[in-house]
Amino acid sequence: MADLAPAMVKDALGPFVHQKVDQARRVCRQDEELDKRRDQKFRELLTYIDDINYPDTVERGILLVIGYRHLERMGDHASNISENAVFLVEGRIGRHQQQKWWGNEGGGSEPEGGARE
Repeated sequence: MADLAPAMVKDALGPFVHQKVDQARRVCRQDEELDKRRDQKFRELLTYIDDINYPDTVERGILLVIGYRHLERMGDHASNISENAVFLVEGRIGRHQQQKWWGNEGGGSEPEGGARE
C-alpha cells in the first residue's frame, strides 16, 4: 500500500496537466486495488489484535489501521484528480460510473445511458 498510494498521486497529476484520459482511467482502476489491499490488511491485523495474550498489539494494530486508512484516502484523492482530468478533456463526469467508465480506454462513447451528472 505504501508504494501504490503515492504512485497513484504522482500518476494522477500527469493526466490532469497533459490531458491523458487513458492514464487517468488507469489511476481510477488502481483505487479499487488499493481498497482491496486495505481490506486485506485490516483482516490480517484483526487476527493479531484479537490475541489476548499480547495486549500491546492492540495499540500497534490500531495505529497501523489508521495508517492504512490514510494511504487509502491518498488513493481516493488521486482517483478524484483523475476523474476531474477526464472531465476537463471529455466534458463527462465519471464519478459513480465505476467499471463502465473506467473500462472505456478509448474514451469514445458515453457511459451506458449517456449519463451526465
